Amino acid sequence: MEEPYEAKVSRTVLEKRLEQCCSHRLQLPNSLSTVDIIEAQSRYGFWGWNLWRQPIGFIAFFISSLAECERLPFDLPEAEEELVAGHQTEYSGIKFGLFYVASHPNLLVSSLFVTVLYLGGWNFSIPAIPISEHFERDSINGISEVFDITMGILILLAKAYLFLFLSITTRWTLPRMRMDQLLDLGWKFHLPIALGNLLLTASFQLLLL
Repeated sequence: MEEPYEAKVSRTVLEKRLEQCCSHRLQLPNSLSTVDIIEAQSRYGFWGWNLWRQPIGFIAFFISSLAECERLPFDLPEAEEELVAGHQTEYSGIKFGLFYVASHPNLLVSSLFVTVLYLGGWNFSIPAIPISEHFERDSINGISEVFDITMGILILLAKAYLFLFLSITTRWTLPRMRMDQLLDLGWKFHLPIALGNLLLTASFQLLLL
């Protein structure tokens, strides 16, 4: 199936900004490792999240991720207001269901990316009593390791769920943009802001060398 024209415009205008958002985000820890990115945010606890250090980048990444997942107000390829299910009208049954099987995991992956890059990943970021204080030292190693891994997974999923809920909320509240509005947003506002933030981050990192 050929990609719809609206999808090509959305991909060109907004989705390419994801690369710029990730590039300026990777400049802060000077590493491509997600572990290093999360550890760099954990040094200062809650206030060390890149959400506070890179608020412009977070907003740009959020807008680009909505466009990537074709969520309102950037659902131009689907256009539910113009056609029933948009370009998916000719499909039914399992073929129609596969569109949603691909769409919702895409939104979940975007939420996990935001959690790792901007929300501290699996770190709790709030001071707490270590679990080792509640057990004898001889029996703590295995229990503590399992507990830390389990809590890390739960914290990561909880943060991803918050961003997932925010993405779904925009679908409930914002109307779909017209093609000209999407082009204006992408070329006149989103691109200059993303490039400006990239240059500011690079300049700041050069001053620290």
